[in-house]
Amino acid sequence: MTDWPILSTVTFLPLVGVLLLLFTRGDTTFGRRNVLYISLLTTVVTFVVSLFVWIGFDNADAGFQMVEQTGWLNTGISYHLGVDGISMLFVILTTFLMPLCILASWVSVEKRIKDYMIAFLILETMMLGVFVSLDIVLFYVFFEAGLIPMFLIIGVWGGKDRVYASYKFFLYTLLGSVLMLLAIMAMYWDAGTTDIPKLLAHDFPPQLQTWLWLAFFASFAVKMPMWPVHTWLPDAHVQAPTAGSVILAGIMLKLGGYGFLRFSIGMFPIASDYFAPMVFTLSVIAIIYTSLVAMMQDDMKKLIAYSSVAHMGYVTMGIFAANVQGVQGAIFQMISHGFVSSALFLCVGVIYDRMHTREISAYGGLVNNMPKYAVAFMIFTMANVGLPGTSGFVGEFLTLIGAYRANTWVALFAATGVILSACYALWLYRRVAFGALDKESLKSLLDLSSREKIILYPLIVLTIFFGVYPAPIFDATAASVDLLVNNYSAALQAARDVALVAN
Repeated sequence: MTDWPILSTVTFLPLVGVLLLLFTRGDTTFGRRNVLYISLLTTVVTFVVSLFVWIGFDNADAGFQMVEQTGWLNTGISYHLGVDGISMLFVILTTFLMPLCILASWVSVEKRIKDYMIAFLILETMMLGVFVSLDIVLFYVFFEAGLIPMFLIIGVWGGKDRVYASYKFFLYTLLGSVLMLLAIMAMYWDAGTTDIPKLLAHDFPPQLQTWLWLAFFASFAVKMPMWPVHTWLPDAHVQAPTAGSVILAGIMLKLGGYGFLRFSIGMFPIASDYFAPMVFTLSVIAIIYTSLVAMMQDDMKKLIAYSSVAHMGYVTMGIFAANVQGVQGAIFQMISHGFVSSALFLCVGVIYDRMHTREISAYGGLVNNMPKYAVAFMIFTMANVGLPGTSGFVGEFLTLIGAYRANTWVALFAATGVILSACYALWLYRRVAFGALDKESLKSLLDLSSREKIILYPLIVLTIFFGVYPAPIFDATAASVDLLVNNYSAALQAARDVALVAN
């Protein structure tokens, strides 16, 4: 195990599937079947191999583990991989969701299936690379390269306004990342290294921290996305195919939260403390405003997209509370949201494949002829609301506790989001599942197929399991979170001592 480059194996295994697909015909019925099975097998094998990362992970070690390092560029930039308690779970989440995305595309994607699967497998490698990179330039390469396959997935296989949505997604995220590139250059000039562990130990000057924090914030805030730079997300979700929405909500939004934890809190603690009130304000606005906007939607995907923005508000609030409860809650909320929001988009995809409409008014009474679907949709709706006993409750509760310790008023206003989420989520469920089955077009709909059960049932199990027993996630993240929070507090105390001596 110690000699096996497991992180490189997990990260680049999807590209082996890409290589196989390049030599497979996808324009015939037989070729289409081969493309689907190769893609599914590749993602399943990647998931199984990634489980060895968790099995071999030492929860008591707060540092980076399974480290791989070799020379890359002569300027000191290296190919450096590793995981800690913060990043390891996101690797598992990514590899777990990808086979479900392949299965969700089994029937719905009809054109250029080979190109579609190649884009998804390349995207998986890019996302995994973000979470395992321990060199900031390598991180940036993976972070930016992931835009290209998602741009194609939305722009080629999306809805009727797919071109507009794909360009909006690309431009929003790219413009923010240009500032991050400038910040990376400034960090190299100041610290003389691009190695993330060394940068975490480097003491950046307070004034430089301010500018670096703002540059990274511009990129990560768009990626989350935070209010008011969230407007690309509803358009991207509505136009993206079902699997594209799953990856957007389940993984790509988490890149911003991971970036805040790794860079903003870890490397720029003084600036993070200074800008925390601004982040709290934006988070509360996101929670309340986008929840109200969600209530006004008539498209199911757009409603769930605005819900995601609101739930990411809890994440940013918890991260910048910068205490153990807030950070633990933010990480748990991101993992839970990866299950729940992905499942909600998959539930929308189930009925969209049958009816080819996402209009809420087109449905009603599905509990009568699709009871299994109605139960699955209900569980994920309850988790989205934050019902105790589901994973959605644990993350929200902890972030609110963390926020309460940092600022009572922030926690008070953010708590209203729990009520608002119940309003729009239950309203959606009532309109879709309950009522009389009086629309002729709905009466012939069949309940969940075997393929759809394979997709949704594991998500149901995980949503309930981690809601009742969240310890596996907390055990994995505890040591790394404690180290992060202690380093943050120590840096602030040192800055106060310096200011006190100067005065």
